[in-house]
Amino acid sequence: MLRNAGWLARCAGPWLASVLVAVSGAAATAQPVKEEPVPVESFFAWPDMSDLLLSPSGRYVSVLVRGPLKNNALAVIDLEQSQESRAIVTYKDADIEDVHWVGDDWLVYTLQDPIAGSGERKMAPGLISIRRTGGDPRVLVKLRGNPFINADPIGVDRRLDYNHMLLFVPQDGSRDVIVGEITFSREGHIDALLPKRLNVESGRSRDIDVGTPGKVSRWLFDADGKPRLAAYAGDGRLKVRWRDPGTEQWTLLLDADWLQPAWQPLALDAAGTLYVTDARGAGGTNVLSRYDFSARAPAAKPAVAVPGFDFRGSLVSEYEGGRALGVRADAESEVTVWFDPAMKSVQDEVDRRLPGRVNRISCRHCDTDERTVLIQSWSDRDPGTYFVWRGRQGKLQAIGRRMKAIDPRRMAQLSFERIKARDGQDLPVWITEPKRADGAPPPPAVVLVHGGPWVRGGSWRWHELPQFLASRGWVVIEPEFRGSTGYGNEHFRAGWRQWGQAMQDDLVDAVRWAAAEKRIDLRRVCIAGGSYGGYATLMGLVHDPDLYRCGAAFAAVSEPMRMLEGSWWWRDDLSDDWRGYGLPTLLGDPKADAEMLKAASPLQQAARIKAPVLLVHGELDRRVPIVHAREMRDALRKNGQEPEWLVFPEEAHGWKKLENQRAFALQLEAFLARHLKP
Repeated sequence: MLRNAGWLARCAGPWLASVLVAVSGAAATAQPVKEEPVPVESFFAWPDMSDLLLSPSGRYVSVLVRGPLKNNALAVIDLEQSQESRAIVTYKDADIEDVHWVGDDWLVYTLQDPIAGSGERKMAPGLISIRRTGGDPRVLVKLRGNPFINADPIGVDRRLDYNHMLLFVPQDGSRDVIVGEITFSREGHIDALLPKRLNVESGRSRDIDVGTPGKVSRWLFDADGKPRLAAYAGDGRLKVRWRDPGTEQWTLLLDADWLQPAWQPLALDAAGTLYVTDARGAGGTNVLSRYDFSARAPAAKPAVAVPGFDFRGSLVSEYEGGRALGVRADAESEVTVWFDPAMKSVQDEVDRRLPGRVNRISCRHCDTDERTVLIQSWSDRDPGTYFVWRGRQGKLQAIGRRMKAIDPRRMAQLSFERIKARDGQDLPVWITEPKRADGAPPPPAVVLVHGGPWVRGGSWRWHELPQFLASRGWVVIEPEFRGSTGYGNEHFRAGWRQWGQAMQDDLVDAVRWAAAEKRIDLRRVCIAGGSYGGYATLMGLVHDPDLYRCGAAFAAVSEPMRMLEGSWWWRDDLSDDWRGYGLPTLLGDPKADAEMLKAASPLQQAARIKAPVLLVHGELDRRVPIVHAREMRDALRKNGQEPEWLVFPEEAHGWKKLENQRAFALQLEAFLARHLKP
């Protein structure tokens, strides 16, 4: 239900204004350190402040704040008249997300149900517009399951159906956004997007003439909202088409194996430059390149390379499709490479004033001395603090903290290491270590295995689960085992068809390295993880029974063959493309590799598991259906091993409800504490 939010206009406004104080350095304040453990509620909580965004003029900042009610509110800060900062809208039964400015006078956003589990579908996110002052809310795209919010205040039903999503906000002076009409595959994945313009004030929409580029699941637009690139991944292929400005003809630029394409599109800037990523760095790492249309290939010289890491990041500009000011990329931590000398000087000055932190800056009027700079600053111990810097003042004004309950001085240090696996393969490792008195013996450890597995697991920032575990006295080791992405094509391909084999050895090698460095007690190690990490946990208890004292597997794959073959009596959400092409390539062919897959099945080797096991699953999980957990429990019971068991009836592949996140963390803490004792 939409509220006028009078209470928030009265109390959130002064609260926001009260934190707009000038500072000359980091915003940490001296507080006495308490001896009792940081409560679980501090780690697993909604942010107090998030999603700050400058308006096009740079005068206003939109921000999501959490006040006395359970749900968040959308507030606007007037940087010229801070006392007028006020919350403009909140809802009784929904949280606001994905906020965008449309000019300086309008905002658009979507909604989600914060108390629903991840497996419940009470609400399609919709799209709503509202004036900066809080008036004239418009439902532009319907929300499923909330007829009151869906009511049309202008009396003419121009609302688009649920199957539309925001794609782009043009910078052509109109009050239009571009949305995509979605068609879905049988498994519920986005199959194609048909773009149309939608006016945020009137609610009127009109189709965009896109010609005939074929089926499209991703678009790139220029700043005026003209479609310039159309991409589609399906049937094991990635196809990319391009249209020059002022023409109607689409040209095929790429038709490649979607697991190993020669390049992939990233972004388009105001000069019409297409930026792409291609794997030609050392170790097959991805680099960022400008596309050479005359050569029909990425330019000979990369624009940005991040040694030791795949390029993963974005262009930095005042707005999407604007002039490229620089590039933001993930190395060990996030870094920004500035093309614009003035912005590089601003970054250098901000980094000088806020040392030892990642300082992400965005700006308006970036190329003038009257620029407005918004800063999100974080570290491995601080979830984030927000600042603004305007014009020539040379002051950093603190806006607020992302999570006020987290005291950075009580958090653990996160470090990044590169070691060698037993076969010489490079092995990146993240390690979170609680404070330790001089001369104290090495503490026990938890090997926390990331899911995917074909993703990058870690980054240098604050992470709630590793920090929670470290606050209880345990070192947390997170290996980026082979098969993980983000570290080059060689590291990725080294994990193909290595479930239960070399991927598992990498976890052991990381543990033994940490013990040799005297950073952990090798006699007290448990293993835990979710999804693939849950599989690796169970397989670790099979593969290395003398190393791990216990294993906590959540949303775990217990039988890889189930993923490959599927079943008529339970449904998962894996696409036909993924099951028919991706998984046989990365995991194994169900027929040709049957014996290898049998040896890699925890379910079929459950009798070898002797250590205590905790199994946690969501009842509504479609990525890894709960049959995996139930069959694993039955197999353990059959062999006299009763696992601890926790099921969340309304959750899917991960826990969305705060109470479930906290319940899981507390049970995991108790389980580990019992088995990591001296």
